[in-house]
Amino acid sequence: MTQSGKIVLVSGGTFGIGRAITVGLARRGHAVIAFGLEAVQVSSTAQAAIPGLREELEKSGLKAELLEGDVSRSGDVAKIVDKTVELYGRVDAVVNNAAIGPLGTVLDTDEALFDQIVSVNLKGPYLTSRAAIPHMIRQGGGSIINIGSGAAWGKPNMAVYSASKGGLLALGASMAYDFFHDRIRVNTVIPGGGGMVSGMSLGRTVGDPSQFGKGALGTAAGRVATGADVANVVAFLLSSEADTLSGAVIDVGCFAHQGGPVPSKRAPDVSQA
Repeated sequence: MTQSGKIVLVSGGTFGIGRAITVGLARRGHAVIAFGLEAVQVSSTAQAAIPGLREELEKSGLKAELLEGDVSRSGDVAKIVDKTVELYGRVDAVVNNAAIGPLGTVLDTDEALFDQIVSVNLKGPYLTSRAAIPHMIRQGGGSIINIGSGAAWGKPNMAVYSASKGGLLALGASMAYDFFHDRIRVNTVIPGGGGMVSGMSLGRTVGDPSQFGKGALGTAAGRVATGADVANVVAFLLSSEADTLSGAVIDVGCFAHQGGPVPSKRAPDVSQA
């Protein structure tokens, strides 16, 4: 770890966007503790991810602690935070990335699935933040970054997923207020623009990438956003350049936080030529 590197805990950090965050932060010299589940989860293709990620890190000359744990279980979260403090003596940042995203209206989402979505997407960030914040207070500050979704403003056929991400947005804003004087910054990053390939998006198309992202607007860069783009923004929020940012919502894509959609590109007006 470099002198400027931080101790960063990343939930869901072994696959998809979380994996990109883990690799991106490790490459920048941060000490990353990434955790997730190795068993396949509902609406996702993520499974048995740790061996492949460990190999990728080793080939790149990078290091990260890769652990298995369920973000929705307080006992698992407590053990992972305790392990982090045991290894490094502190917790500088938490990236609340773990999520599941089953599609459905309230009519075709049963009660058990409702509980599961909320437990991972909203209770999980509550548990990791609650376990890490006391350490941050003692050490004089820290950073919490929630990975949200444009669905937080409501999307069709995403009723409970939208509700969980809307709750995460409100939770983050509340924590930003509550721990302002403890110098704990809380910000939300919104992947957007459509077409981003992740375990969740592939899970929604039964693992067939050809069925995903058709007609996606992508980003102002003229391409679809990637996990690396999200990792870049997370890295910025951890840096000293973002020391004054708290309560911010940063959209990595096309106006996902405004509900969209971005209008289609207009054809040139040849009558004015």
